[in-house]
Amino acid sequence: MEHVVAVDLGGTTMKGGLVARDGTILHAERRPTPRAEGPAAVIAAVSAFVTALAERHPTPAPGPVPGPASGLVPGPAPGSAPGSAPRAVGLVVPGLVTPARAVFSAAFGWRDVPAEAFTDVDLPVALGHDVRAAGEAELAHGLPGDAPSGDVLFVPIGTGIAGAVALSGSLYGGASGWAGQIGHIPVRPGGLPCGCGQRGCLSAYASAGAVAARCGETSAEEVLRRVRRGDAHARQVWDDAVEALALALATYTLLLDPELVVVGGGLSLAGPALIGPLRDRLAARLAFRRPPRVRASRLGPDAGLLGAALLAWRAT
Repeated sequence: MEHVVAVDLGGTTMKGGLVARDGTILHAERRPTPRAEGPAAVIAAVSAFVTALAERHPTPAPGPVPGPASGLVPGPAPGSAPGSAPRAVGLVVPGLVTPARAVFSAAFGWRDVPAEAFTDVDLPVALGHDVRAAGEAELAHGLPGDAPSGDVLFVPIGTGIAGAVALSGSLYGGASGWAGQIGHIPVRPGGLPCGCGQRGCLSAYASAGAVAARCGETSAEEVLRRVRRGDAHARQVWDDAVEALALALATYTLLLDPELVVVGGGLSLAGPALIGPLRDRLAARLAFRRPPRVRASRLGPDAGLLGAALLAWRAT
């Protein structure tokens, strides 16, 4: 079956897979991101991951597939024998990104890394922004009839936070193609330092990485367990995160009036513990107008992977 290699690079975990033209995820796996070892180690780890994925022989898994079953690319899906070589590689990374290079990432500390540095395989390589690509996947697969205006903000919350801005059904990149850096909106001027060099950014309070670090835990999931056990410090950190998110989303709403806000990334798996309080806090900050609807992503952690596959198929 024809397929592409797709990799979604996160600050903690790399998600990789083989994705068919119709969007079926034929194979998926994860590897840790060696962020503490520096940018060169991360680049080498991505390259090794791409090579390992390209050498796999995919076959569709029996039963339900862990991804959308149609719509990645318009048109028919010509088949080929299992074990065929992938057609292209799609890689999505955080930070400032162009199709030719990863310009800057506060998470990894790199600057001006060419796309070809991330892989040794002899295939077309498509490089893109992780959140923008995930937003494209959401538009393609996660929003059937859910937002008729097409005015949507997709906000994945993981090691960091960014946003994909959709206006009238099309992603908006801004003058430089870097619109959506909602994670660096200052929500506490002069507050906690952020990896970008500013202080008081949304990411410093509400990213999964920040929530975990402020409680001395290795994951936001552990913090949420402490919240449910009645831990006062964990509750304060969690409430700070929700309030910071509400403040940033209120600012966005007043500027661009979205119909829908879709929360993705690992923190969205908290479900009602995050989405319910966030709706309430956002509504409280928009006293004179109705707030947009807020819900968790339907694609979950696969959004970035499917977005990377979209980029790869376009490169074929």
